[in-house]
Amino acid sequence: MRVTAEAKTETRQRILQSARSLFKKEGWQNTTTRGIAQAAGIATGTLFNYFSTKEAIAAALIDEALQRAAEEFRAEHTTDTSLEEALFTLIWSGLAKLRPFRKFLGPAAETIFSPLARSSPESPGDAIRVDHLELVEAIATAHGFPGPRPSVVTQLYWTLYLGVFAFWAADDSPGQEDTLALLDQSLKLLVPRLEIATGREIQ
Repeated sequence: MRVTAEAKTETRQRILQSARSLFKKEGWQNTTTRGIAQAAGIATGTLFNYFSTKEAIAAALIDEALQRAAEEFRAEHTTDTSLEEALFTLIWSGLAKLRPFRKFLGPAAETIFSPLARSSPESPGDAIRVDHLELVEAIATAHGFPGPRPSVVTQLYWTLYLGVFAFWAADDSPGQEDTLALLDQSLKLLVPRLEIATGREIQ
């Protein structure tokens, strides 16, 4: 019997919901694709028709949260703020959307994200990286920094982002205030690199 697009979407969402629950309850290391399939009420082979690995499932959860944050950012963003403030808002709003997954994101991110800015289609986190960097590029352009950015600046930003992400995942300070401070100081170091790269003064 032919499976409809609606049924496929429903199955995919059931997989993600089951994975979300197990990641939070059992932790990253103890959750398996077999366990996720059982919780979703499907065969393990069926799960692999949707996601090739546990990392791909986690990446899909992360991507959905970051996409919601990006949509809200686009709706509210104006160039009245500085580039530094815009990037701060983008990154922090994304982390806020990911807060329900914080306990498993640290170990998951070690295999999902590459510190290298080169494209690596085998990585389940590559689409997240590409989407995020394209949005950052658009934000920088809107703030008067014409692109494309030099590769070293893009690499510097992505390394900074992953560092903040990893720190936040393990940050037990109230409200992750230590991450806020790290993000603030990191952007103060990064944004002047754009000034050098584009030969213009930051307003």
